[in-house]
Amino acid sequence: MPPYALPLAFVIAAYLVGSLSFAVIVSRAMKMADPRSYGSGNPGATNVLRSGKKLAAVLTLLGDTLKAVVVVLAAKLADLPDPWLAAVAVAVTVGHMWPVFFRFLGGKGVATAAGVLLTLDWRLGLATLAVWLVMAAATRISSLAAIVAAVAAPIACHLLLPGRPALFGAVLLIAALLIQRHKRNLLNLLAGTEGKIGEKAKAEE
Repeated sequence: MPPYALPLAFVIAAYLVGSLSFAVIVSRAMKMADPRSYGSGNPGATNVLRSGKKLAAVLTLLGDTLKAVVVVLAAKLADLPDPWLAAVAVAVTVGHMWPVFFRFLGGKGVATAAGVLLTLDWRLGLATLAVWLVMAAATRISSLAAIVAAVAAPIACHLLLPGRPALFGAVLLIAALLIQRHKRNLLNLLAGTEGKIGEKAKAEE
């Protein structure tokens, strides 16, 4: 068996696990509307919360976070070298954003990225989460908190994990993808029309 076979299998598995969109899975299980059909249209915990179903939002958040924890932790336990560990981290995030099981229409990756960071290094995860919490508490705008946290993550990685360029590159790429996925939110923020955390979806006319 080629030496790269096992690490490559981990990367493919990470993408497939990442493709499990818990916003859609939980909504279907609870007989709710598809989260892509209301609010921001994003299949993520914040948009599910707009349905008014807090339990569904919590389950979505946990599912999207834990799927990253599982695959990154498995890669660490398998003692994959940093370049392959970095590839697994990126793959699970890409799977969430462009899921093969849901016509490549995925979420923005905040919860999944949080799971990745927490598992790569708990200090990195907590530092980034702290930035998100402070911004979310101050503005009550999830997207703005996510964007600021994404900017902070590579900086924290550079400071906390020196000498591990592959992991820094992975965190930088994940942050860039996350910000790109928030492009519409950035436009809404500039226009002053971005929704706030807990704000219910408007009824369709």
